[in-house]
Amino acid sequence: SKLAALFEHPLYNIPIPEVMEKDKLFIVNPMEKFSLHSSGSDEWVSSSKAETLLPTGKTAYDTYPTWLKFHVGINRYELYPRRDPLLPTLLRDLATQRIVSSVQKSGGTQLKLIMTFPNYGQALFKPMKQTRDQETPIDFFYFSDFERHNAEIAAFHLDRILDFRRIPPVSGRLVNITKEIRDITTDKKLAKTFFISPAGNVCFYGECSYYCSTEHALCGKPDRLEGSMAALLPDKTLAKRRSWRSPWRRSYHKSKKAEWELNPNYCAQVRETPPYDRGHRLLDLIDMTILDFLMGNMDRHHYETFEKFGNDTFLLHLDNGRGFGTHSRDELSILAPLQQCCSIKKSTYLRLQLLATQPYRLSDLLREALAADPLAPVLAEPHLRALDRRLGKVLAAVGHCLAR
Repeated sequence: SKLAALFEHPLYNIPIPEVMEKDKLFIVNPMEKFSLHSSGSDEWVSSSKAETLLPTGKTAYDTYPTWLKFHVGINRYELYPRRDPLLPTLLRDLATQRIVSSVQKSGGTQLKLIMTFPNYGQALFKPMKQTRDQETPIDFFYFSDFERHNAEIAAFHLDRILDFRRIPPVSGRLVNITKEIRDITTDKKLAKTFFISPAGNVCFYGECSYYCSTEHALCGKPDRLEGSMAALLPDKTLAKRRSWRSPWRRSYHKSKKAEWELNPNYCAQVRETPPYDRGHRLLDLIDMTILDFLMGNMDRHHYETFEKFGNDTFLLHLDNGRGFGTHSRDELSILAPLQQCCSIKKSTYLRLQLLATQPYRLSDLLREALAADPLAPVLAEPHLRALDRRLGKVLAAVGHCLAR
């Protein structure tokens, strides 16, 4: 396994700072346990109602469902640890746990559902919009592009291979539209949008601002539909998140250009603007830029952080569905922050150099990681090959900076 060898490499074993209580997203009461109702229902109850004692040698933490352990493990430095024993279980839960509720997520330009499991775990479901071998047409604006379920899956694994670990776990899943969405939804607006297509397939389209109409309906075969299931982050009422507008945000206009596209010295003013004037925020943003360039994602207008940790924490790389839309061309403008600021974390640069070597070739690592997903093959081969080409361009950009 190239992946196992990669994670054993010294560059993937650089220790994070010691995690103090103040660095944890949640301070957990070690006596608070969770237990299934003895009545046989699937609801989780806290210790105040639990009727069973813990088995000998077990701690209260052992009674938590996997999604809750994931939430409890979030800290200032990482969303989940490098050697996270929970990860395989969490991915399996996302792919196989019974769905007890499906409702449409509000906001956004395209249809997304929030799925709930029997143990109160929740996932964000993005349905399949286009096939693996379709490319975004060359004349499409980036803001008109579809969100792809397979891009969400591939982005999670790529983010982990780069050792950023800033994307919540995502698994592919084949969902039954009839039994796992239509028959159990309590969302009246969503329920009104189901129909049977002329081909006899079950379809629905939901309500949203852009691609929710019978022309853009999601149809099963006859009622089986692929999608990505992303573990939800803790509710914002429990862990507030701050949304930051990216300084290199695109104009989202058909003819206007953003300031960074017109001003070659744009980075100088970013460096003087909080929070980019101190700490590692700018370097973290350049990490995100490199991830986006490798995926071909032009749609990074905002990013988020956990409010509790202030400015000294990692960036959350959410909403990656517009990645992996094209493999035949590389959008160099995505690399503008790296090219204009000529800055990169040393650890990121060393890992990128490693991923360009034969034993740890980036495309091979991602291919291996995605092979375990229920929807494998997740990416068409040309997308995997494009990664190696784009990695070469990132390293060349750093080379130009070093030469300057």
